[in-house]
Amino acid sequence: MRATVVGAGVAGLTTALTLAERGATVSLVERSRELGGNASWLAGGMLAPFCEGESAAPRVVELGRGAINWWDARVPGVVRAGTLVVAPPRDVGEIERFAQRTSGHERVDEARIAALEPDLAGRFRKGLFFADEGHLDPRAAMRALADALRRHGVDMRFGVDGAPPLPLAGEGWASGHLLPQAGEGMVLDCRGFAARPHLPQLRGVRGEMIRVRTREVSLTRTVRLLHPRFPLYVVPRANSEFMVGATMIESAEKGAVSVRSAIELLSAAYALHPAFGEAEILEMSAEVRPAYPGNEPRIEEREGRIFVNGFYRHGFLLAPAFAERAAALAFERAGEAGGSVPIATNEVKPMSSSDGEPHLGKWLVENLAGLGEIELPSRADDRPDPFAALFEDDEEA
Repeated sequence: MRATVVGAGVAGLTTALTLAERGATVSLVERSRELGGNASWLAGGMLAPFCEGESAAPRVVELGRGAINWWDARVPGVVRAGTLVVAPPRDVGEIERFAQRTSGHERVDEARIAALEPDLAGRFRKGLFFADEGHLDPRAAMRALADALRRHGVDMRFGVDGAPPLPLAGEGWASGHLLPQAGEGMVLDCRGFAARPHLPQLRGVRGEMIRVRTREVSLTRTVRLLHPRFPLYVVPRANSEFMVGATMIESAEKGAVSVRSAIELLSAAYALHPAFGEAEILEMSAEVRPAYPGNEPRIEEREGRIFVNGFYRHGFLLAPAFAERAAALAFERAGEAGGSVPIATNEVKPMSSSDGEPHLGKWLVENLAGLGEIELPSRADDRPDPFAALFEDDEEA
């Protein structure tokens, strides 16, 4: 099978690698001129399904449980040291609330917290330890995936916009976008929020992060500080660096980090340990995460593509599971004599527009909702038009 993956964020990279591992001939295109510059590049990289269960659906927890093994088998630097959740004394009630909404944890007291993270000794009386979680450095992981793709012979092209043409106003079908022809391969679209024109239910959620460096604090694992207004996490990186994040603002605006968000993030880091007050700020960045209603990813087929999107804040956690599902779907579709496109098999509406003239694009939109399938011929084929039979009655009349 031939496949083209559009987008080199975490969803695109994992999908491309999964396809290649299954034996597909894969190309990957990315509109940026180099790896990075997207929401995945700014992620925390937490492989923490149980912690995410505090606000996410149970399916997110279940699908995310295998992520740490998937990543550990493919990229270096996966840290399997668990997640520590703490709260300031005045907000210790948040620990109970978090515990009630999650599983896979043990309750820890001040002595156990000190044993897990000596630099936090004496600062927190209660907490939760999620031993089966971990984290990775997203940028290092994405570079490692790109290297793995090259080893599998994947053709990676940067500076190429793989977006399909936009729909014509009021029609919903891509102007000038050909339906996939037999033998031309599958297209898997993993462009994140850039796919919004083709995925109407997709919304943007702005996330802001700060990267700092200090040798005055040492952490082994991700630490989450619970706060009623702005909970935060601090993820240790190499070279005494820490990622502090992240805001979740219902907005599709990119721009720079706001003063309010910077103050909240840095204040929370200072509350975790005062030494962060002297840390060197290396980076302050913001990006837009793609999300559907319910904040769960989806795989959708439309416009001749398989869209893999809507990862919200769970990109590195859920990308492996959805890459497997998307790859399986692509192979299933391609296995049907080179691919097929669903077409209505029940009531077929007439092929006409408001002025009475035939309009194939609008007819397709109105009739592609059925569950039947019809194989489209290749340009080189001499087979008859598969749509012709649908209009025989009209022609005879």
